[in-house]
Amino acid sequence: MNHLVITSDGSHTIYVPELDEHYHSIHGAVQESEFIFVRNGFDFCSADPVFIFEVGFGTGLNALLTATRSSKGKREVYYTSIEKLPLDEALTASLNHFQFAGKEGKEIFDKIHSADWGIMCNICLNFNLLKIRGDLTSYKLTGNYDLIYFDAFGPDKQPDMWTENVLARISEITKSHGILVTYSAKGEVKRRLKACGFDINLIPGPPGKREIIRATKI
Repeated sequence: MNHLVITSDGSHTIYVPELDEHYHSIHGAVQESEFIFVRNGFDFCSADPVFIFEVGFGTGLNALLTATRSSKGKREVYYTSIEKLPLDEALTASLNHFQFAGKEGKEIFDKIHSADWGIMCNICLNFNLLKIRGDLTSYKLTGNYDLIYFDAFGPDKQPDMWTENVLARISEITKSHGILVTYSAKGEVKRRLKACGFDINLIPGPPGKREIIRATKI
């Protein structure tokens, strides 16, 4: 049964026994998400407005941190996230992520998790969210995105999410010069992204992670 785990920065992650895997780094869930997806993704992307596609809604942490960051700026954000197996509401309600998201963190956290699936909803200033309940490997992807948060479980745990076919479909919805960020820096991931039209950059990772990938669509 999935259960909460406290990571090194005090924020929660969730442990999944069936996969023997955590949703986030045990070295710091918020720290990891902030570093990879916000600082090296959202902050690095200059698009205005910015259209974001997230692979793996999970706990909603990436959406929460992006929403709180965007609410302090001027860019309008349209954030689409796909999730095959949404978490149990009681487990989600136990997460402490909002404590790391500023004075409006709880309100934004609640709005993100109470937002209807399948409808683009305004969550806070500058941030709009569409949650899709679907399987990435078979769902018909549409749209044209400036920024991809690729945050599925690792290639060794969910290999079907990292195939060249799936990454090619992600490439098709990524704008020219669009950015893809992911915590994985495995050789197979680099090779497949390159084959799908991305220029690969390895950058230093957060604590517990030597490198991460930030790729640019050619």
